[in-house]
Amino acid sequence: MNAQASDIETTRRTLRAEMPISDKWAYFDHAAVAPLTAPASAALQQWQQEATEDGTTAWPDWAVRREATRTSAAYLIGADVDEIALLPSTTAGINLVAEGIDWQVGDNVVTLDDEFPSNLYPWLHLERLGVETRRVPTAEGRVDVEQLARACDARTRVVSISWVGYANGCRRHLPAVADIAHQHDALFLLDAIQGLGAFPLDVVAAKVDCLAADGHKWMLGPEGAGIAYVRREWLARLQPIGVGWNSVVGAADFSHIELKFRPTAQRYEGGTHNMAGFLALGASLDLLASLGIENIAAAVLDITGLAEEKLTAIGANIHSPRDKPSECSGILCFELPGKDPALVRKHCLREGVVLACRAGRLRLSAHAYNDVEDLERMIDALRSFKG
Repeated sequence: MNAQASDIETTRRTLRAEMPISDKWAYFDHAAVAPLTAPASAALQQWQQEATEDGTTAWPDWAVRREATRTSAAYLIGADVDEIALLPSTTAGINLVAEGIDWQVGDNVVTLDDEFPSNLYPWLHLERLGVETRRVPTAEGRVDVEQLARACDARTRVVSISWVGYANGCRRHLPAVADIAHQHDALFLLDAIQGLGAFPLDVVAAKVDCLAADGHKWMLGPEGAGIAYVRREWLARLQPIGVGWNSVVGAADFSHIELKFRPTAQRYEGGTHNMAGFLALGASLDLLASLGIENIAAAVLDITGLAEEKLTAIGANIHSPRDKPSECSGILCFELPGKDPALVRKHCLREGVVLACRAGRLRLSAHAYNDVEDLERMIDALRSFKG
């Protein structure tokens, strides 16, 4: 075993030991909702005990640990802590931009035609303001940057894409898209939920202006605890929405009312946090950081590459771009000719294997802890389907 393979196996084994779900399921649905890590579970249990036994006296310590989560999130994407907002969902992060820009009639947003609804509906909702949403077609998730550029013009205010396509698993080259946006003086917004936690991302190098990602997929946290990134230069350009007591400088002084927004991304946080969720998310982020996101990525690509081989060997048709490693992700979409994917999925569940159905196909989404035994269990389940 060479050094790289040794690192992959060490990463896989270490992370698997922190994933209790691996004792029961061959779990390949991280692109939907991931299981919790043992540290995240422990953080939730600790919060529950403290909330039950200590009530509000535990709040100052929770606040310290919540801010540690903010720091871990900033580290994950190469941002400054003051550029991180802790929000309940990817949708909330996208709406920071969709509802925060001073739109004018005739403005437009450029996005892709295969986006998850959370990166479409906020833009379509702007039609009431005379804002056009332009949807650029993709080929199995691949972005034609020339076609994307042609969709932009002097009235383009935002270019918004997903880092990884949820239905096809295509991982996109971000700097090229960012350059197109910036050539038109537009904001580049990244929906990072299908890549963050599985692949390295430096928002400065990738030229990302804003980012949104919930923690319940590849970051292995609970639902309702996510992050948003707003580049410092955009803080003054995005009008805060959902304004509340936590948006202002004197957040803790309830008797003094002054609408003076925080000079950081916390201005977008509004009210009370999902404290339990953010403490759990922080525990998973710290676990992933201890393993190294580069090692996580290598293990993810290794297991999905092996999955592709095994699926092809049983006659499956692969519908995810796999020619270039840079386009590959943890998502692998496939079809079993003549088989109903919904029925196949139900059969697999009975066999202890968790897959998803998206866009009329089966979707496998493997994390770094999935191993060969998980794959063999899946292949056995697929072979045994008689429908």
